[in-house]
This record gives sequence, structure tokens and C-alpha cells, in this order.
Amino acid sequence: MPIIKTEALTHVYSKGSPFESVALENINIEIAQGEFVGLIGHTGSGKSTFVQHLNGLLLPTNGRVLMDGADINSSKKLRHEIRFKVGLVFQYPEYQLFEETVYKDISFGPRNMKLSKQEIDERVREAAGFVGVPESLFEKSPLEISGGQKRRVAIAGVIAMRPDVLILDEPTAGLDPEGCESILNNISDYRRATGATIILVSHSMEDIAKISERLIVFDGGHIVMDDSPMEVFSQADRLRSIGLDVPVVTDIATRLRELSIYVPECCYTVSQLRDAILSLKKGGSSC
Repeated sequence: MPIIKTEALTHVYSKGSPFESVALENINIEIAQGEFVGLIGHTGSGKSTFVQHLNGLLLPTNGRVLMDGADINSSKKLRHEIRFKVGLVFQYPEYQLFEETVYKDISFGPRNMKLSKQEIDERVREAAGFVGVPESLFEKSPLEISGGQKRRVAIAGVIAMRPDVLILDEPTAGLDPEGCESILNNISDYRRATGATIILVSHSMEDIAKISERLIVFDGGHIVMDDSPMEVFSQADRLRSIGLDVPVVTDIATRLRELSIYVPECCYTVSQLRDAILSLKKGGSSC
């Protein structure tokens, strides 16, 4: 049984008004426990609207969202419980920090779960460790720490609830390359340690290519592609036709092939291209 499933999921904003807009239409998808799924699409394609349905922040106009086979909107009680199981980190989450100290911000979710003080403390320290927030920051105000540290604190606040599904909407937006790399590594480490399902929304093809196992492409409120990164990025012309880029590495590999330098179609990350070129120097082939 998939951990997340949508059936004919449709969402219409301002339905019945002159401003009516169909954001999602008839989305049918299954996501398995432990999958690492990347969502891509141009602005307004429906991906952010989609993820907000997965923990009940938005209600479907039509269709259903199921978690472990149960309709998450069948009751207010279940929808409330689902928000602890499906954690959503919004874009620029640091703007949502509001507590007096870093520790209190990370502990906000566990406190709302009515856990014991000891359990809350254990979760705060565990979550902080996953994202690289040192305990020396616990008593500082979130206003006193750097932008990158704020991003980590916000992610830790969701991780502290130990969600079965962790959704991140543009978690690396606005960060420098080193910060991006670090956050992506933190997310991968969390997934490996917990077995959680990860859904990553990003405009960065490089980020998505680096860590996702499956890519879902949104366009005009529909899913237009759903496959491995290799298969999706091999259709560069189709991606460009819907307003998306491909990883720079894909463009480089394509240009090399045009120059009759054989580089496999499966090259879409820096490490893959490096290995392919090294393999060519040795007289072999690599993917």
C-alpha cells in the first residue's frame, strides 16, 4: 500500500467567481514509503498547491488524498493528526520563526503533540543534530542567527515531529552554493536514518538531479511526466517546451555528443559526467 495516494485530486481557486482558476485537475498518483520524489514545474504549474493538499492545508474541490489508505479529510480529527505525520516546510521557512529562543521554536511541534518534557527534549536535540544546529544556539533568539541557521532551525522544527513524510518547498532558495549543498546533504542524511518519504519541490534542476530518485513534472495543473531523473532529463526538448531548464551537465553532455564525443544519455549530474569522461580516457564507457 502506498503511503500517499491521490484519487482524481482537483483544486479550483475562487470557484464560481470571475476569478476562478483551476490549479489541479484529476491528479492520480501513488508515493511509496521511503521514496525520494522531486517535484518540478514552472511557477503556477500546480506543484505547491499539490503538496499543500497532502497534509490537509488545502481541501480538494474534488477527489481524495489518502495516507495509509485513509482519506485524510474524512474528519477534522484525522486531518489534525495527519499534520504531525506529514511535515511541510514552506519556502523561506525562516520567516515563520516566532518563538523567543531557537530551542522553543524547534520544540513547538512536539509540544503541540502533548509529549512529555523528556520526549520533547530528546526530539529537539535529535532534530537539531540532523540539520546541523549546534546546542550553543538553543538559547539564542532566532533573530540573532544567520539566514542559513534560520533555515536549519525551521526545518528542524518540522523534523522534530518525526513525520513519516517530509515535504520541502524550495528548501535551498536564496542560499549560496555551500549552503545549498549542506541542506541537501542534511535532508538525505535524515532520510537514510529514518526511512522517511521525502518530497522535494525545487526550481533547481541541479538540486533535483542530485538527490531525487523519481521526478514528477507539473504543467498547467496536470502531471505531464513521472519517471526516473535519467528518463525525464533525457527529454530536454520536452522540458524546455513547458518552460523548464535541464541541468547544466545535461547541456554539456549533449554538446559533447554533437561533437562526436560519446557521453551516455544518463549523465545529468557532475559526478556522472566526470565518471563518463574518465571512463572515455580509459577506453571504456560509464553511466
